[in-house]
Amino acid sequence: MTITLWRRLLAEFTGTALLVTAVVGSGIMASTLSPTDVGLQLLENSIATALALGALILIFGPVSGAHFNPVVSAADWFLGRRAGTGLTVRHLAGYLPAQILGAIAGSVLANLMFDLAAVDLSGKERTGGHLWLGEVVATAGLVLLVFALARSGRATAAPAAVGAYIGAAYWFTSSTSFANPAVTVGRAFTDTFAGIAPASVPGFVVAQLVGLAVGTGLLLALHPDAGLAADRVVVPTEGHDRAPDHRS
Repeated sequence: MTITLWRRLLAEFTGTALLVTAVVGSGIMASTLSPTDVGLQLLENSIATALALGALILIFGPVSGAHFNPVVSAADWFLGRRAGTGLTVRHLAGYLPAQILGAIAGSVLANLMFDLAAVDLSGKERTGGHLWLGEVVATAGLVLLVFALARSGRATAAPAAVGAYIGAAYWFTSSTSFANPAVTVGRAFTDTFAGIAPASVPGFVVAQLVGLAVGTGLLLALHPDAGLAADRVVVPTEGHDRAPDHRS
């Protein structure tokens, strides 16, 4: 079955929106239930995020690959472009805005569910070299994980593995592992536990792009033929309307 581009974009938009809703909503709930214990808040937030991410990959993976992340989509295009696998330029140009708009919609939805203003820009500053380094590490590790699973024929383990990695990275990175430019932008639209001040977004996004480069470089050193498996990231899709003449 060929999956048309609009269906893939709808899956990326909806999946990213629900992911951010889970991140922001669980953060609000954690702050409400455990107002004096930041460690417990982070635990509640990370568990909910990890479980939701795994479930969302299972739901949307067969349609779009469940990238939900411009870093994953960009790596998929870059690694697969010469082998004729992965995303085409046309798909990449659609995935990126779908993910960013979905992330913003997810924050708005979470705000509304908890009876907050639909849009309330965050005042939580997250800046500093140590946080940016944390984002480089988190993003590079995510790229390595996703493509190593695909290259080794274990993409079906992605829902559990990616959810577990992100849940763990909440704790072992100083930045609490955003590892996703779209999610970073979306989280600027909520002044809650998971928020990030708009002025802090560019630094995080740059660090994530550095992580993309580091992760891709390490992946190619370990698996030079990783691009051959780009069609199996994050979850194998059932086919799509590939247009090779749009690839560059």
